[in-house]
Amino acid sequence: MHVYTAYNLGIHSELPLPELIPSDKPADVVIRFGKLNDPQQKRSDGGNYLFARIDEFGMVLVKDGKEIVLDPNPGVDEALIRTFLLGVIICVLLRQRGLLVLHASSVVINGSAVAFMADSGFGKSTLAECFHAYGYSILTDDVLAIQVGKQQPLVIPGFPQIKLWPDAAASFGHVPDSLPLLNSQTIKRVHRLQDGFFQKSVPLKKIYVLAGGTHPEIVPLEPKQSFGELVRHSREMQALTAPEFLKAHFQQCMSVVQQVPIYSLQRQRSLAALPELVKLVENDLTERNLSPVTIKV
Repeated sequence: MHVYTAYNLGIHSELPLPELIPSDKPADVVIRFGKLNDPQQKRSDGGNYLFARIDEFGMVLVKDGKEIVLDPNPGVDEALIRTFLLGVIICVLLRQRGLLVLHASSVVINGSAVAFMADSGFGKSTLAECFHAYGYSILTDDVLAIQVGKQQPLVIPGFPQIKLWPDAAASFGHVPDSLPLLNSQTIKRVHRLQDGFFQKSVPLKKIYVLAGGTHPEIVPLEPKQSFGELVRHSREMQALTAPEFLKAHFQQCMSVVQQVPIYSLQRQRSLAALPELVKLVENDLTERNLSPVTIKV
């Protein structure tokens, strides 16, 4: 077994995971290969025992937030297995462990987490990389795990990697061909961070929802809009459909809206405009009065 840490968990894996940080932590999660079958599929309950077939990957079982069993199709690229494992599959496991999981990237600013939430391909990772280039530490890329409770929501650190399209990588001074491919099915590259990765959970201060616009602008969202955006950008909602998971998820979203300001960050889709966005966010965090809100749904 290879031993790593990510999301504050000790991860013991039969599959090498070079994206993660080596560790000596005891096993909170075990990842292994195994043959999956129809009886296991029939036991799948949309909750703590989830069996799934993924066309490009194969079969997987995620159990009790503690175990992942992989049964990939013959000949599947190992990097593609890791892409699914550290994407959709880890999202299911984190949700089984009671975390709210959003499609977002986050950075640390003044000791708190600031998140950028959006659909795939809308620039979350690129914006996070730009903040990293300006000296800010990365917390998560693409999978934002939040511990929600009575206190301020906490963002759990992921692992030190940012996914970038080649033109974005080049704009930050990387030589795209020198960066590893995410997998054989994409031209995306991965920037594995040598520094500037924050390894402690920190309070979530603010969420920006990325949106198109003619010029950079930050627009407050009403509570119901904020709630809708959190639900829309929640990870793997179609997988965990057990009533107790759906109820807990909506309660978590309501709690975040009550405690964390959510804004629309409107901007042009331009790499050259990214430094201006960084400055806009820095100023916004300094100037706005960040007070809790009440939501009724």
